[in-house]
Amino acid sequence: MTDAVEDAARSVRRSPVARVLARGGYAANGVVHLVFGIVVIVISFGGRGESDQAGVFTALLQAPLGLLLVWILGLLLTALGLFQALRAFLAEGKDAAAWGRRGSAAGQSLVYLALGAIAITIALGARPDGDRAAQQITRGLLDTPGGVFVVAAAGAGLVIGALVFASIGVRRSFDKQVTIPGGAMGAAVTASGILGYIGKGMSVLIVGILLIVAAVKQDSAAAGGFDAAIEALLEQMIGPVLVFLVGLGLVVYAVFSFLRTRYAKL
Repeated sequence: MTDAVEDAARSVRRSPVARVLARGGYAANGVVHLVFGIVVIVISFGGRGESDQAGVFTALLQAPLGLLLVWILGLLLTALGLFQALRAFLAEGKDAAAWGRRGSAAGQSLVYLALGAIAITIALGARPDGDRAAQQITRGLLDTPGGVFVVAAAGAGLVIGALVFASIGVRRSFDKQVTIPGGAMGAAVTASGILGYIGKGMSVLIVGILLIVAAVKQDSAAAGGFDAAIEALLEQMIGPVLVFLVGLGLVVYAVFSFLRTRYAKL
């Protein structure tokens, strides 16, 4: 039975339809991060907007054919999440490197599935508030014995995740995920990968720091999603500059995602 399941999974992963949908998922991820980054840049100049994933999809609803666009993005992101789940399931080997590949694919699967779920939920009419949800969850944990350690661990996990993102960029290890072409296009893939992963890491880092601060202060109001993180960053001395850099990093990460549509190793 196991062999039959693995054979079926391999057949699905190798199918042209699955590969086209996976590449479409990278394009969808690029759209999300492009809008995300532009909103953050606008906020850095004093504008207003919802700087989280839910806010991105809600904003896209206002575009012509916005509802259809959000549905397409949600389905493509979900397809990419399922494709990554197949990669995790089919990863071969039992050494540390194999488990690293398996864990990476599983983590990416969860991220893309979560993004897809947010998009589909919004397309169905929901209007989630990431900051409020994060504060409610944090409040519930802080009111629970030992919950402060859970909140601190969650924040530490995000900080570690941010460092992993930055490390991928600095070490250029994203070349394991994409084929680097020659010439100017190769330079574009490499540059967008380096700067994009560092920028993505910065965006995750500030949310993790907020959670750790909330745990230390035992104050759920100090926690929040990306919106709250941007607001907190704006209050610093050179906050607008930092927020602009975060937004720019997200835009560059979007460029890498678009290039990954063509050059991803599937």
